[in-house]
Amino acid sequence: MAMKDIVATIRKESGLTQEEMARRLYVTRQAVSRWETGETAPGIDMIKLICTVFSVPLERFFEMPMEYYCQCCSMPIPDPSLHGTEADGSPSDHYCKYCYDGGDFTAKDVSMDDFIEATAQLEADAMGISREEAVSLMGTLLPHLDRWRGEAAQG
Repeated sequence: MAMKDIVATIRKESGLTQEEMARRLYVTRQAVSRWETGETAPGIDMIKLICTVFSVPLERFFEMPMEYYCQCCSMPIPDPSLHGTEADGSPSDHYCKYCYDGGDFTAKDVSMDDFIEATAQLEADAMGISREEAVSLMGTLLPHLDRWRGEAAQG
């Protein structure tokens, strides 16, 4: 589903007009209209606000189920060659080869915040967004991934 369709679906599920959605998001009705026609797309921070205001998971904007992502860095891992390995050498179902090797994380003893700082530029380059947008996106997405879920609940 395209971004324009996701925004329109969220608005309609909420039973709102474009004007009402715009008011809740502190934007103009025209901005919502442009998102829904595909003329423009909401930025990362606006997507986060939409998710918060309308109680929808961020993953809804990515068109892939969470099990399709590395549960450490959020990289898509559709190809078996990208999967990390368990201690017995078998492929990991949950982590990519960059984050997980031989049954352990490659970046040990790091906090989620440190991990984000260290990998944000890679994420930005891969997605064609700014580093600041990548930090913002990762800060929203990573707390929901298996590796960081416990840390996010404590912090």
